[in-house]
Amino acid sequence: MKRAAFRLQPVLELRRSEERAAAAAAANAANAAGEAARRATEQEAALSAAVLPRSLPAGSFVAAMVLLRTAATDAADARALATAQAEQAEAVRAEWTAAARRTKALERLAERHRLAQQRAVDVAEERATDDLVTGRAARAAATDDSERGSAWTR
Repeated sequence: MKRAAFRLQPVLELRRSEERAAAAAAANAANAAGEAARRATEQEAALSAAVLPRSLPAGSFVAAMVLLRTAATDAADARALATAQAEQAEAVRAEWTAAARRTKALERLAERHRLAQQRAVDVAEERATDDLVTGRAARAAATDDSERGSAWTR
C-alpha cells in the first residue's frame, strides 16, 4: 500500500525552524535584559556609595555636584534602558510562544495524519486476513460439498 505523504511537511519544517530562531532570539533578549539590569544596579550602587567631602573650595564643590548629577542621570538612564530591554525581552518571548503554538498545531495535524495512515494500514491488513479466512472457509465448504456430492453418486 502506497503511503500518502503529509502535504504540510515543508510548512511544519519551516515552522520548526522559525520556532528555533524565535527561541534563540528570546534567549538573547533575556540575556541582554539581565545584563542591562545588572549594569543599572551597579551604577545605582556606585551613586549611592558616593560621598561629598565636607570641605571643598567652591569650584570643586560645583564640579563634584555636576559629576554627581551626571552620575544620577546615567543611573536613571541605565535603569530606563534595563526596563526597556526587559519589555523587549517579554515581547520577543511572546513571539516565541506564538511560534511554538503554530508549530504545535501543525505537529498535531502531522500526528493525526500518521495515525490515519496507520489505521488505513491496519484496516487493509484486517481485510487481507478476513479474505484469507473467508476464502479458506469457502474452499473448505466447496471441498465438503464435492465430497458429499461424490458420496451421493456412488
